[in-house]
Amino acid sequence: MIAKASFLESRDFLVAKRADYEGAREGFVWPRMPDFNWALDYFDPMAVGNENDALWIVEESGEECRVSFAALAARSNQVGNWLRAQDVQRGDHLLLMLGNEAALWEIMLAAIKLGVVLIPTSGLLARDDLRDRITRGGVRHVVTG
Repeated sequence: MIAKASFLESRDFLVAKRADYEGAREGFVWPRMPDFNWALDYFDPMAVGNENDALWIVEESGEECRVSFAALAARSNQVGNWLRAQDVQRGDHLLLMLGNEAALWEIMLAAIKLGVVLIPTSGLLARDDLRDRITRGGVRHVVTG
């Protein structure tokens, strides 16, 4: 796949130049990716049979949540199917208001797979700020805890 190769080439260039800001600015070329979906074309193939940790959340209490690449890919597919059943469609704007928890990452991956525009936001917003974001963002769906 040309798009995936172009993505990886640009990513590898930036990783190699991570300590050379000017070199990265001068030499970077945006990848050509007209039909590239990062979650479907990159993450999911990498996740097949991959039981390494993709997500490791450590709470202040010391409680941990670990999710493998394979489990995160599978769970995001389930969430994506659920979102579709709620009439979430490609191009819809979804306001996502969750803390750093597994559901946040599952929903983000699912939304990317569906082509949904994500508007992540803090649960600390005041009512008027939240209303403004929903209005100006053209929000059609909200996911919150």
